[in-house]
Amino acid sequence: MSTTTACGPARDSGYRAVLGSAHVARLLGGTLIGRLPTGMAPIAILLLVRAEHGPLALAGALGALYGLASALGQPLLGRLVDRHGQTRVLVPATIAASTAFLLLPCTGPTRHPVVAAMTVLLAGLATPPLEAGLRALWPVLLPDTERQRAALALDSSTQGLVFVAGPLLATGFAAGAGATAALVATAALGLLGTGLVVTAAPSRTWAPNEFTDALHWMGPLRVPGLRVLFAALAGTGVALGAVNVLALSEAEHHHAGWLAGVMPAALSLGSMLGGLAYGRHAWPGAPAKHLVAASIGFAAGWLALLPDPAPAVAVVGAVLPGTFLAPLLTAAFLTVDRLAPEGESTEAFAWLIACIGLGQAAGTALASLSATGGPRFIVLVPLAGAAAALWLLRRFRHHLSA
Repeated sequence: MSTTTACGPARDSGYRAVLGSAHVARLLGGTLIGRLPTGMAPIAILLLVRAEHGPLALAGALGALYGLASALGQPLLGRLVDRHGQTRVLVPATIAASTAFLLLPCTGPTRHPVVAAMTVLLAGLATPPLEAGLRALWPVLLPDTERQRAALALDSSTQGLVFVAGPLLATGFAAGAGATAALVATAALGLLGTGLVVTAAPSRTWAPNEFTDALHWMGPLRVPGLRVLFAALAGTGVALGAVNVLALSEAEHHHAGWLAGVMPAALSLGSMLGGLAYGRHAWPGAPAKHLVAASIGFAAGWLALLPDPAPAVAVVGAVLPGTFLAPLLTAAFLTVDRLAPEGESTEAFAWLIACIGLGQAAGTALASLSATGGPRFIVLVPLAGAAAALWLLRRFRHHLSA
């Protein structure tokens, strides 16, 4: 289990105290900036292909390849961080990813799709595990458990900005200076954010555990509870991926084009509000109990979409599950921290992030194949995740309540 000091509640564990702690604002801001390419790249790739008059199918395939490669690369890079430290992994990974973004326009995706696909694959696989790395740093930055929980809630709440600001930035750069400029900006922001992180003392001096040379080949996946938790979070990802398709379907059904963008944005807004509310107060019970409650709330929140509501109701219906999303993620990361083997926290966090990403890809694909059953589909899968979280709590009650 990764180390987390079990201190009593601090006199002030609010967001002002957390952000006022040394290095916290810089690392949180650097991580957000460094992760903007995750939200920008799929749109920038799409715009590049379309600017070359390439088919939409090719643009979508390259964007999906990037998302899949990014998710798959996180656990591998997380393991390398646990073995060799953050600087020695984050720096070369960011350079590789940014170089790939800069080279992509030179490949001529429409004329040389295979070369473009290999470049996109490199960019995705080399996506630096900044999010997992930051969460491995919280116990170092904030030894008090209540401040850690508040920091994780703030962290989880603000991560949604990546997928709101990222597409806006990509389309803005493309509209102002062309699709190539969007990819250049993507590369530059990745370098800037990672630079802010790796030059901060906590990241630069973060040392891998002395036992990492003897890590099991399965890594944290050898822990049964983590496998169940990751599967449950994949179900959460499925719902997040399906909501984009559902929003588009509802927009076409009600002849309200604005709904396609507003529904996902409403989900992100709900997540931010719910996460900030969750982090402001000390809630009774272990994080695993919060995980179960938030999982049930997240699944139940989608019920408002079952009757095919009017557009305005559909927007509210997206806010409701969103309010449980950031608390769910915060509790999940705290649970991972308790279950992860010693010296393998970064990889464990990276697996959680990867499973959500893989679930999102699967949710988008499955919802596209069955758009008419989208609302039921989007409710049933998170309910299965909630059941898995409940099993996890019962199976590892003693370990998770410690």
